[in-house]
Amino acid sequence: MKSCRGVCYEIRMSSAPSARDCPTPFGDLDTFLALPRVSGLAVSHDGSRIVTTVSELDHKRTEFVSSLWELDPAGRQPARRITHGAAGESAPEFTADGDLLFLAARPNDEDDKPPKSLWRLPAAGGEAHEAVAFPGGVGAVVSAAAADTTVVSSSRLPSATDVDEDRRLRSVRKDSKVSAVLHAGYPVRYWDHDLGPDLTHLFGADGRDLTPDPGPALREAHFDLSRDGTFVVTTWQVPVPGAAVRSVLVRIDVATADRSVIADDPDADLGHPAISPDGRSVAFTRETISTPRQAPRITLCIMHFGADPVELTGEWDRWPNSVTWSADGSSLIVTADDHGRGPVSAVDPRSGAVHPIVSDDFTYSDVRTAPGGVLFALRSSYATPQHPVRIDADGSVTVLPCVPLPDLPGTLTEVTATADDGQAVRSWLALPHGCDDDAPAPLLLWVHGGPLASWNAWHWRWNPWLMVAQGYAVLLPDPALSTGYGQHFIQRGWGAWGFAPYSDLMAATDAACAHPGVDQTRTAVMGGSFGGYMANWIAGHTDRFAAIVTHASLWALDQFGPTTDGAYWWAREMTPEMAAANSPHRFVTEIATPMLVIHGDKDYRVPIGEALRLWYELLSRSALPAADDGSTAHRFLYFPSENHWVLSPQHAKIWYQVVSAFLSRHVLGRDVELPDTLG
Repeated sequence: MKSCRGVCYEIRMSSAPSARDCPTPFGDLDTFLALPRVSGLAVSHDGSRIVTTVSELDHKRTEFVSSLWELDPAGRQPARRITHGAAGESAPEFTADGDLLFLAARPNDEDDKPPKSLWRLPAAGGEAHEAVAFPGGVGAVVSAAAADTTVVSSSRLPSATDVDEDRRLRSVRKDSKVSAVLHAGYPVRYWDHDLGPDLTHLFGADGRDLTPDPGPALREAHFDLSRDGTFVVTTWQVPVPGAAVRSVLVRIDVATADRSVIADDPDADLGHPAISPDGRSVAFTRETISTPRQAPRITLCIMHFGADPVELTGEWDRWPNSVTWSADGSSLIVTADDHGRGPVSAVDPRSGAVHPIVSDDFTYSDVRTAPGGVLFALRSSYATPQHPVRIDADGSVTVLPCVPLPDLPGTLTEVTATADDGQAVRSWLALPHGCDDDAPAPLLLWVHGGPLASWNAWHWRWNPWLMVAQGYAVLLPDPALSTGYGQHFIQRGWGAWGFAPYSDLMAATDAACAHPGVDQTRTAVMGGSFGGYMANWIAGHTDRFAAIVTHASLWALDQFGPTTDGAYWWAREMTPEMAAANSPHRFVTEIATPMLVIHGDKDYRVPIGEALRLWYELLSRSALPAADDGSTAHRFLYFPSENHWVLSPQHAKIWYQVVSAFLSRHVLGRDVELPDTLG
């Protein structure tokens, strides 16, 4: 136990690869972007076949294209690629008879850029064939485990009565170059795309509309299909006062399309329905509707059809973020953030008792169940990207061969600081190989978004190892509002973004600076979304950092609240008085640190107006304003065609190039040439 500036800390090494002489792919952006990326998982109902999705750069290096790969469930044989479409395939799903369904957009004689349709690859062999196509494309697919029934989601224009009319109306809009939408409700856009005029429906594989006249209720819906294929349970959005929406659960009979609300809680949003194997119950998550004074709470519930819902995990101080049933229906399998990790647990559907299945230094996702208590999942950590595994009934984990996992340019260390109120604040600290007392590394504090999130899983877009490869120590802290530390830890920062989260970040930084491999005289901070907000707040409250990178950031909370794509949830977060007290723009005159502002124009969660106002006020009112000739130490990297994350490979590359050059100039004192692609 040591101390730094009155802050206690302890350091524990997690498992990490040792130093190697060979270069890693993180030292070159082109090599890094070319690494294959695993996502999604499908498991046949008997557990004999496993399929995942692997994404790779196309030949132009401007888009990631995905394909389906089959894995050996025993973990002995190498993976093999089973689809080869030029535009890629996604969303694998097995039917009851073992055929493989997937989504793909494959050009034809009538349309060289068609929407995604549902394709079927027979288990007996042969070529895949198109099974279901709609003018609005297919968005999601669920197939019954014990019946020849499949349900898909697709969109349809509200005045269309059938597929042909929908196709005609879309052609009229396209040929007339009309993009106008007449709205009668809220919201009108979501993350990076405009909503409407088409509306999401659920359809049978035969094209029957299971949800006539849904209105906007199925936007971003989660739905499940019973094992016998006779009914669906789906989330269903309903309007509530204040231009808000709330999610209830609806049951739909597949044969008749009759639907009824089965669970409606005026104090919560209900989500992630999972129907029991015997068809008698449905499990789901319940997220309480927050207020400016009270953070939300997520618990697991169960409802036996015909009875009232029962909360199962009210005493468990964690938030379940996925739920599925074991193959025999004896338990519910959930994942939840926990101290920078994401273990898998079993919940007793009768008592609500929670028992760990696997708890290690990884975060698990895409959990799929199989007979005999076997689970399949993807797992990752900040030392390993996503890769498929089998989890046996005894909790033992077997890695399933898939794509090669890259070597890292450093090691991962766990750091725990003590905040002003005595609360433990933990972080991951990624250190370059060879840093020590004689050669300490400059520190880069990287604040996560959310803010209800955690640095607990590999992220290809926000990847610390790219900066570690350049010699930085990268600190990934979980301050107040982070998930995985209990409800109190979230409540500490609720409605007070600039207070406990800020002091937690400073305590974490102090702890990292006391590490012998860190140079506390050379530090910088960056973050995106909420992390960008924190970067802006830090800029106005301390000059300890040499440079600040703020991406997709909130700047003026009075402006942000009514213009974000979900203004109603922001109204639940802060009162106008709380927003004013926590708004970074009020402290612009205190900003004396060079800032790099980054924003995409198609960001609807944090609208571009935040960056435009921040940029103008930095140049006109900060303590480091533009000179009389217009020159400034600040920079603004603008992406007209990008969204909240800046995802296109060529733009992600520019993002890191500009960030690296900016930090190099102000932290390392070295000028680096910017890429030619910026002109």
